Amino acid sequence: MTVLDSRPDIPGDPTGRIIAPIEAHNALISEAGVSMAPVEDMGAGRGPFWLDGWLRANATDVLAWRRHMHAHPELSRHEHATTELVITLLRSVGLKPWVLPGGTGVVCDIGRGERCVALRADMDALPLTEATGLPFSSTTEGAAHMCGHDAHTSILLGAARALAGAPELPGRVRLIFQHAEEVMPGGALDMIAAGALNGVERIYGLHCDPRLAVGQVGTRVGPLTSAADLIELRLTSPGGHTSRPHLTADLVHALGTVITSLPSVLSRRVDPRSGTVLVWGAVHAGQAANAVPEDGLLRGTLRTADHKVWTELEPLVAASVESLLAPTGVGFSLDYRRGVPPVVSDADSTAILRAGAEAALGESALANTEQSSGGEDFGWYLEHAQGAFARLGVWSGDPATPMSDLHRPTFVLDERALLVGVRVMVHTALAALA
Repeated sequence: MTVLDSRPDIPGDPTGRIIAPIEAHNALISEAGVSMAPVEDMGAGRGPFWLDGWLRANATDVLAWRRHMHAHPELSRHEHATTELVITLLRSVGLKPWVLPGGTGVVCDIGRGERCVALRADMDALPLTEATGLPFSSTTEGAAHMCGHDAHTSILLGAARALAGAPELPGRVRLIFQHAEEVMPGGALDMIAAGALNGVERIYGLHCDPRLAVGQVGTRVGPLTSAADLIELRLTSPGGHTSRPHLTADLVHALGTVITSLPSVLSRRVDPRSGTVLVWGAVHAGQAANAVPEDGLLRGTLRTADHKVWTELEPLVAASVESLLAPTGVGFSLDYRRGVPPVVSDADSTAILRAGAEAALGESALANTEQSSGGEDFGWYLEHAQGAFARLGVWSGDPATPMSDLHRPTFVLDERALLVGVRVMVHTALAALA
């Protein structure tokens, strides 16, 4: 078994906590209250021998970890129990993880040597109420793993414990169990500030994709996701009677002007090939039909797949809002919150990831994937290190089973994807170090 301390340039556990061992894995299994029949290992026999052996012996544990986290989701920056579970499972095989200063988020190294590649998983749940009817559904009101982060964490735990049992590794693998991916600013920035990328050559991650069948891994060179910023616009007016709009500033009309005109202005000021799109998500103003309100609020998201365009959007939005509202007489304050950069996978790192997926599952597992307008704070890591991100198929492939999209209360995944993910992560780390 490979055991080591964290790198000297990475701080130790700043919390100083000693986490007591959890009970045996079968306690988690029984807690789920469901049969834990073995799940198919779609890459069985492809090696290396120590990975095949580990999965034969521990596949049920990977499922149990996922079901436990699924039943006990924690929202962003509150992943304390999940953090303790991760640390305990890593320490139980002789590894020495440490926790970020905020008390959530875990970093741990496996192996020895100067060369280091990183594997990242996110841990937080969404503020949704689950509607899947699964026997291990969320027991936490208003929180649920409807984005697959419970699967991501279980996959990285499996990869970690399998790698810890490898006879020898050609370098170090850094495990990054990230908190707070679903909020802005995300936990990736905390990880980077704490030194989690110090000495890292490349970083890799996976994300569940219900549009891909289980056993498929989707990759793409270049932008995979989009930058995502938040816009909050507050408007003010003296208010007044709707029969005398000329004696006041018509706030609702001004809101409508921004709602309809700002997306149009941006479409003429930004290269249309950049995939830039502004969509409003919330608008609030007034109560009475015959009263001009004194204040209003408009919120939306602005997304782009182009990194250069992303750096130019904030001043463009500010100038456009000012010019649109100037004739109305309505006052405003604009809160523009830069969110996450696009995830841009470089060609070399993507080739390594594809080689890892092929070694894990065969050439038939490789799939191309489209660029998405969704945001993912893995993009922050790629501002500091080379790397690649992939989409992990979690749809059963059964035409009679509808695909249930991410961020919906009905999202479910085929648990065979957990073992697929373990294999892909392990093989990708080995390929990157080789």
